Amino acid sequence: MTGNTTAPVPSLDEVYNGAPRRLAKEADAARARLLGNKTLPNSQPRQRAGVRLPPDTTAEVFDEAIRTLKQKLGAENVVVNDAPLVDGWYLESPNTHDAFHIADQEELVSSAAVYPGSTEDVQEIMRWANKYAIPVYPISLGRNVGYGGAAPRVPGSVVIDLGRRMHKVLNVDGENASCVVEPGVTYFKLYEEIQARGLPLWIDCPDLGGGSVLGNAIDRGVGYTPYGDHFAAHCGMEVVLPSGELLRTGMGAMPGPGGSDNPTWQSFQHAFGPAVDGIFSQSNFGVVTKMGFHLMPAANHQSYAFTFPEDDDFARIIDIIRPLAQQGVLGNIPQLRSVIQELNVTGQPKSSFHRGAAPMTREEIRAAARKLPLGECSWVFYGTQYGPPDAVAAQLALIKAAFAAIPGARLFLPQDVPETHYLHSRALVCGGVPVLRELDWLNWVPNGAHLFFSPIAPTRGRDARAVHDIIRALHAKYGFDLFPTLCVAGREIHYIANIIYDRADPDAKRRAVALMREMIAACAERGFGEYRTHLLFADQVANTYNWNDGALMKFNETIKDALDPNGVLAPGRNGIWPKKFRGKGWELGKDDVDLSRIGPKL
Repeated sequence: MTGNTTAPVPSLDEVYNGAPRRLAKEADAARARLLGNKTLPNSQPRQRAGVRLPPDTTAEVFDEAIRTLKQKLGAENVVVNDAPLVDGWYLESPNTHDAFHIADQEELVSSAAVYPGSTEDVQEIMRWANKYAIPVYPISLGRNVGYGGAAPRVPGSVVIDLGRRMHKVLNVDGENASCVVEPGVTYFKLYEEIQARGLPLWIDCPDLGGGSVLGNAIDRGVGYTPYGDHFAAHCGMEVVLPSGELLRTGMGAMPGPGGSDNPTWQSFQHAFGPAVDGIFSQSNFGVVTKMGFHLMPAANHQSYAFTFPEDDDFARIIDIIRPLAQQGVLGNIPQLRSVIQELNVTGQPKSSFHRGAAPMTREEIRAAARKLPLGECSWVFYGTQYGPPDAVAAQLALIKAAFAAIPGARLFLPQDVPETHYLHSRALVCGGVPVLRELDWLNWVPNGAHLFFSPIAPTRGRDARAVHDIIRALHAKYGFDLFPTLCVAGREIHYIANIIYDRADPDAKRRAVALMREMIAACAERGFGEYRTHLLFADQVANTYNWNDGALMKFNETIKDALDPNGVLAPGRNGIWPKKFRGKGWELGKDDVDLSRIGPKL
């Protein structure tokens, strides 16, 4: 990443992680808006001299280890992290630190990055890490925005940047509606590959299309078509274990004819015996270098939005959604969003709607929404139906009749709103087309960065209201606008609160950390736990899953110590610490609001 802010955004034809040519103008405009709303310099001299060394590693040992690694993989594939740090932006994100740093920019930094070109290279790196007792932290692309990006949990770790050289779509099987990808394959790249082959297949993508297909599934991310559970849609993995040994899961554990890949590997998810795939999601038990996915056959579809006028409609909306979802009437994983998100997804800064730093009042939100295409309302439901036109029309009629029980509910189709409205972006995403639109809400504040708080609740109005009330009150306490998005299924809700802060403002960062800490604790007291979190909050979240004296964590630690006795693979990721680090001051809890230093206190 060069930090060049004037040249066109690199295309997929030029770099593996670039923007597709169909989005070239949109990518340039999105970058211009983001960087135009920035007060931080592109880069600045680092305050700490020299490389941030791995823990318990001398400069002499580190230098020797790096020389050895360069000999094994080539000097051009091992880069020491000693240059000024550049936050960049979404499509040119760093692999040196978290671009959305909630701690000090220089705190969660790597000592070096290594770029493997094959599974065999990853095996070599793991053997190297064990020999020198240097922790390594694998990333696919480092675009896990809102959850820690490319930052290693242990400062000074060596980042294994899998995406830089391992970004091939290894297979797309049109008959089997499946594919096999390496870690660097983005949703953009997989989509363009399928289009180039003229196959009537869809990928399921999250809100932004530049992330890793493999990496998002490993972190159990979600999308919005019927294939929206990304990990559930995976089929077959190739995994390098911490020792450097190689494992294939599912039917891939059986060799194919003549030593080829098993022809059933992408057809059936399991093998014989225990299903082990799950232990490699949200863990640090192995490095996934290949992954298969089921793809969705292309389908006729209709996207739409409903608006609801009152804040107090919230619980009733949830109770209406539940039977529609359970009965299969709803075609996808819909979103229920607060109307304030109609404001921030315009890409306009908060200052366009409000003076000062305090949260917008309800009256201000109503007044601003009144001028937008959906008009004054409190909640917006975005959904999509799939199937033949007659079936879609019948489903939509049932949904409209159900929501009619809420006075003032209104239906909008894409043709009812301007082409620039967010509903058109939802229609693309829910039709398997990856986009960039969700970047626009980062312009809400200067130097926009964000954290996600993502608890799970049952799909019941009273439970959704309980979570919402906790989160709303704490946002008000700490002075943040509340941006809730609820992904509502038949039995559970992903409630995703997006804390947008100015990463140049130390007070905003401190308040954001305090808000996260208190939301985690308050929701856990009611039995609502996060499904995914930022790496600096993983210890606290993991410790809320403490039934039977923490039996789940004890089980995870047993697996970790058996597979990784030297504790070199991503220590601390998702709150799982190896014996070497455990209980030695690396863990962070609910009282750790000051993140100026990560690690044991001297």
